[in-house]
Amino acid sequence: MSAAAAIALAALAMTAIVGGRYLISSGAFAFATRVRHPGLYRGLEGQMRREIGWSLASAAIYGVPAGVVAWGWQARGWTRIYTDLHAFPLWYLPVSLFAYLLIHDMWFYWTHRLMHRPWLFRIAHAVHHQSRPPTAWAAMSFHPVEAISGAIVIPALVFLIPIHVAALGLVLAIMTVMGVGNHMGWEMFPRALVHGPAGRWLITATHHEAHHAAYRGNYGLYFRFWDKACGTDIGLGSFAAAGRRERADAHSDG
Repeated sequence: MSAAAAIALAALAMTAIVGGRYLISSGAFAFATRVRHPGLYRGLEGQMRREIGWSLASAAIYGVPAGVVAWGWQARGWTRIYTDLHAFPLWYLPVSLFAYLLIHDMWFYWTHRLMHRPWLFRIAHAVHHQSRPPTAWAAMSFHPVEAISGAIVIPALVFLIPIHVAALGLVLAIMTVMGVGNHMGWEMFPRALVHGPAGRWLITATHHEAHHAAYRGNYGLYFRFWDKACGTDIGLGSFAAAGRRERADAHSDG
């Protein structure tokens, strides 16, 4: 099999994996929402179908560089991904994990902030903000231009920074959980964390809710560092509108 054919097959396989991961994770969070907050997504069926469509298109875009990485790792040994747990000191495992999260967060902050420039917002980022309010299905609901900007950072890092395959899996798991959880319209973390010392530096749904309400500020993905350093942290949001929708739905059912 030629290298081009092998890369194409790897890209298709990774597209299926990314798409499947999205459907499973977003589906699980959507189910949790239905159990925890019945009626929260009532009337948003058309929006959710649109979110799923854009997200599956994004999965195909994410699958291409992921396929190149998978093929390069297995067939050519190009990447810095390693499987021998003792290839680096054990202390390097958490160091590499946080390095990936910090660099990814920096990339996301600046590209996300750029996406809010009026011309680029109209071209691309408006697709994501068509979700009013966002649901658990909205985490990957991107225009292709925005999907490309998000698809390249982790694949680029594996060529530069050594990381154990398990740590890389944990990076992807954290990315998925935070991406979905920050959009589902309610807070899954306890109030003590969100409003405590940790919450002053970690991004949760309450923080990202303010971004979707104000269309500005709170541009980070995992950490509030860049927002605080650059004066774009607008504080925590409120799920009051979501609560009103729930109460109205409960009243109509009653």
